[in-house]
Amino acid sequence: MTTKPYREPSIIIIGAGVAGIAAAVTFKKAGFEDFVILEKGSDVGGVWFWNRYPGLTCDVPSQVYQFGFAPKADWSRIWATGAEIQRYHADVVEKFGLREHLRLDSEVTDAVFDGNRWDVTVADGTRHRADFVIAATGVLHHPFTPDIPGLDEFAGATVHTARWNDSIVTEGKRIAVIGSGSTGVQVVSALQPDAATLTQFARTPQWVLWAPMGLRQSSLVTKVLLASPALRDRVYGLSLWASGILADVVLRPTWRRRLVQRFARWSLRAQVRDRKLRETLTPDYQPLCKRQVVSGTYYQAIQAANAELVTEGITEITPAGIRTADGREHEIDLIVFATGFHPHNYMRPMNLRGRDGLTIDQAWEKGPRAYRMSAIPGFPNLFTVLGPNSPTGSISLQYSAELTSRYITRWLERFRAGEFDTVEVTEDATTRFNDAVAEAMGPTVWNTGCNSWYFTEQNTIDLWPFDRKTMTAMLTEPDDHDFLINRNAPARDSAESSTR
Repeated sequence: MTTKPYREPSIIIIGAGVAGIAAAVTFKKAGFEDFVILEKGSDVGGVWFWNRYPGLTCDVPSQVYQFGFAPKADWSRIWATGAEIQRYHADVVEKFGLREHLRLDSEVTDAVFDGNRWDVTVADGTRHRADFVIAATGVLHHPFTPDIPGLDEFAGATVHTARWNDSIVTEGKRIAVIGSGSTGVQVVSALQPDAATLTQFARTPQWVLWAPMGLRQSSLVTKVLLASPALRDRVYGLSLWASGILADVVLRPTWRRRLVQRFARWSLRAQVRDRKLRETLTPDYQPLCKRQVVSGTYYQAIQAANAELVTEGITEITPAGIRTADGREHEIDLIVFATGFHPHNYMRPMNLRGRDGLTIDQAWEKGPRAYRMSAIPGFPNLFTVLGPNSPTGSISLQYSAELTSRYITRWLERFRAGEFDTVEVTEDATTRFNDAVAEAMGPTVWNTGCNSWYFTEQNTIDLWPFDRKTMTAMLTEPDDHDFLINRNAPARDSAESSTR
């Protein structure tokens, strides 16, 4: 005999990138259907929708950069392009019937907890009511453009890599690329061959690991994986296991870390013969301390006859170009900002208010913090997928998102069974977790003396400092001792509309 569920939770998922798709599919597979996905963009994919710049390539191998519930055997390249990854996400949305739940061009401006449920407002004024809010807004989605004097007076074109304009002509232009991270390296490599000149402005050089990023996946490999789902699953499992080796590299100063660091130094020494340029390209910090850059073409591109690396600071932008601290003016037609994001904003700038009117800015006055990446004190019935500390540097984001989504599902199942009305993580549990994170950061490579986007304004490192086994243990079953579980919330108004 089947017992009828006590009640079905209504759910709002904010964001349709990796985190939002993982949450939606996980909830749907668990039998939860009353949910909407509010996405501010005009299509799904999150960072892979917003980023369309030339040369965009994922620096994680394709066979691991995928959902466990949606394996893809026929990737075209070992390291997939951004366009192919975005199509993959769109295909997953279709495969699992998420379109009917999806609301595109729906940027959330307000999310307010009224003591019982969440009231969520979209930019066009549409309002939704729900029992739960799942913040799947991701990390890299608020572009950062430096405030440089004279920018408004520049006569040429400007573009940020995260908001690329396909109508911009780059061929035959004098191009400036500002930035030296993964994006800067990729866009320099892509634009240099057809540019009249390409000048990269980079105050801080990056270690660049050599890898053949354009390598195509063998058609034989594709055929074998398509013919044998069991083998395909084993390859995926092996890829996850291999992430444990990467965790050993970044989390502890082992021989593996030293080996990878030697490879980074060799990559520079072997490809850049000019001693002066090699010295300019040599960072003053340990390899892997920053988000690691991987490329098979950058060092060749920056050594080309039409390319130049400028390390002098930019003092102003003139109508005709860029002036640097040495007084030199570089004549430029197009400025490309590869200057990254505001990585620690997460749900902001939305007006997010929890219990007793607590705002997210108040809750995070000392920096973004959450309990095991998934919950924030003062915000009942709100969970985050790929929230604070979720970037790992060693563990698949898809794995993290799926694991967190299954963890949240445990709470949804208990709500459905009538065990509680609201659930909220305690301040004490959150503090204990964040203290453990701070302690674990000590021996990590990210804590060896560089200045990276991993650091918050409060000088904490917003990363996951544990291995995959620890993550799995923390996010398998909820610990009631770490939560305030309320079974006496006011009765819901039966006339209220659900999310759908």
